[in-house]
Amino acid sequence: MKKSLWGKLNIRTRHFSCNIPLFLLELAVLVVALGSLDFVDKMTMIRKVDINEADIVVNKKFEETDSAVREDKKKTRKEDKPFRNIALFGVDSRSGTLDQGRSDTIMIASINTTTHEIKLISVYRDTYLNLGNDTYNKCNAAYAKGGAKQAMNMLNMNLDMDISDYVTVGFDGLIRAIDSLGGVEVDVKEKEIVHLNNYQKSMFMKDENDIENLNEDIVEVEKSGLQNLSGLQATAYCRIRYVGDDYARTERQRAVIKAMLEKASGVSNPKLTSTAYALMPYISTSFSVGEILSVLGDIGQYSLTESSGFPYEEYRTAANLGSCGSCIVPLTLSENVMILHGSLFEDMDYRVSPTVSGISSEIESKTKKYTGE
Repeated sequence: MKKSLWGKLNIRTRHFSCNIPLFLLELAVLVVALGSLDFVDKMTMIRKVDINEADIVVNKKFEETDSAVREDKKKTRKEDKPFRNIALFGVDSRSGTLDQGRSDTIMIASINTTTHEIKLISVYRDTYLNLGNDTYNKCNAAYAKGGAKQAMNMLNMNLDMDISDYVTVGFDGLIRAIDSLGGVEVDVKEKEIVHLNNYQKSMFMKDENDIENLNEDIVEVEKSGLQNLSGLQATAYCRIRYVGDDYARTERQRAVIKAMLEKASGVSNPKLTSTAYALMPYISTSFSVGEILSVLGDIGQYSLTESSGFPYEEYRTAANLGSCGSCIVPLTLSENVMILHGSLFEDMDYRVSPTVSGISSEIESKTKKYTGE
């Protein structure tokens, strides 16, 4: 990788004091239930989805053109790889399914299996990318087109990743988890209040005329400042995108997640157990019960690091791309992917695959008349 490129970008990370991996926030609270007699029965409430790894797209790298190298890599077990990458999706689950609709949240958790360090990347949902089927649009459309499988393929194709596992969480689950914790402390800005309250209402309406589905328990936020938000209020806060656009929206998501971790660290085991049970019906995942138990059994060994969003600030722009609407455009995708691999895997000399190089050129060709770049 070009060291001058890496040096130009100042990527700052924060290390939280707690040792709970963020990529499994939705599952981490389950660890307190390991001793419960009905734990495994409760775990069956999680929607386990089998993913055929033959259907998962992984880009061929330059060094993988040799057939012997490719065959050797196929024999490497998932558990033996130095890094394990997992996709985390958050979806609007008003329709009662976790397998449809655009993904409101897209994250990649990369686990160093040797050091047990977790690094998290938020992929901005409005980023203009190849959807995994050679069509181009906002990347969150991939989940709507083909569920978690296509969304993982989208991430793999555009970012040279090798993701084959995922966790999807519905907003209903987030609401119930936060309520089980007794709410979370969030610093609400004055200009966010009106949007927070509007999102509370819209989350229970199929369209703007669906007044009958409004929840009578909605409590509007009336003041700014640090305050305890209910599950519905905090989830609505996570969805705000009209104050600071998509960049600030992901920051709000992280603020709520951090507040949940802080709240969870100070509550009793019975309350954490009830929080875990509240989440289970609202999770879809490729992980088996055994895999989840294995991760949770070692959860104290992990350390959490939060990284920047993708694409990176100095290598992106915003533009209205005609029928695709307002998008975040990577400038260029290849440079962003080199930085990503340097950040996640400390590969400062990373060379993107021919696939990413081709997608990068295609994005530039399709967007240059809008971006002026």
